[in-house]
Amino acid sequence: MAPVILELARHSQVTTLCSGQHTKLALEPLAWFGIEPDDRIALPSKSRSLAMLTGAMMAPMERMIAKHEPDVVVAQGDTTTVLVAALAAFYAGIPFAHVEAGLRSGNLRAPFPEEFNRVAADRLARWHFCPTRRALDNLRGEGIEPSRLYVTGNTGIDALRLTVERVAPAGGSGGPLRRILLTAHRRENQGPRMESICQAVVALVKEFADIEFIVPVHPSPAVRETFERLRGLHGRVRLLPPLSYQDLVAEMARAHLILTDSGGIQEEAPFLKKPVLVLRHLTERPEAAELGLARLIGTDTAAIIGAARELLTDRALYAKMAAGGSPYGDGYAAERIAAAFGLRQQPASAVG
Repeated sequence: MAPVILELARHSQVTTLCSGQHTKLALEPLAWFGIEPDDRIALPSKSRSLAMLTGAMMAPMERMIAKHEPDVVVAQGDTTTVLVAALAAFYAGIPFAHVEAGLRSGNLRAPFPEEFNRVAADRLARWHFCPTRRALDNLRGEGIEPSRLYVTGNTGIDALRLTVERVAPAGGSGGPLRRILLTAHRRENQGPRMESICQAVVALVKEFADIEFIVPVHPSPAVRETFERLRGLHGRVRLLPPLSYQDLVAEMARAHLILTDSGGIQEEAPFLKKPVLVLRHLTERPEAAELGLARLIGTDTAAIIGAARELLTDRALYAKMAAGGSPYGDGYAAERIAAAFGLRQQPASAVG
């Protein structure tokens, strides 16, 4: 959201609210872009189940809307925060704008609960800012009025473009080892699937003497406890604390290969010309896979090993996947969002 906040603030008054869902994870990237939240919601520390988190956030979100009296509520993505913001705005009679609208896996349980969150938010939105033409077509197929639909590209690519310009990381690892960046945290992957991912990591470092895994570990206890069992098993598996946004971008730029179940990294890796193996069984972002820039491989240990082995041994396949290209936008989505609100002229470049 940082590029959207910065762009809208050039033309209008913007109040930035931190919902309390992931305060530390949210404040660090905002600070990187020079943004200080105008207000914050403080949630009870025990509000960690989905039902408790949603319930704990509703009344404070309602109070924040009443306090700041916005003309429009804008939220991005598919988190519980987005669901609550859309619902609270609907109850208050305030128009809601959904950034990153129209993503669909077609299965309400995968990813969970994100697929439900974005479906519900899109039913309540007045403006739907879609990252791709496919996302727009998804919403059109659901009966959303065409005048509410806009293809803007994804604002995550805006943030990535701005960060790469500032960080300017080296393309290589700077050492003899090929770096594989691994991120995994999704709820549907926690438990046996996460164990399978870890088993693949151990097998790969034993098979290839010239690779190392860089693993920023998500703060979720279920994720942390699983990955902690890797510590000490092999010196070429480096477990790191959660990285700041700019440090994660630098790690992506240094990586030879990326394995992830993250939605955002699926979009960012092709922009950075990094092959990405998607550790999920369904994805709401199929465009990169269709272009041969990503592969959806699931979480089976053998499948992960096989797909990674191909990219580590087949130079032609690697070069094809590393060709780059961004089906998710050109890095100027925020300007198109401002134009949709009538705040500036539409950027000339098109988004596919």
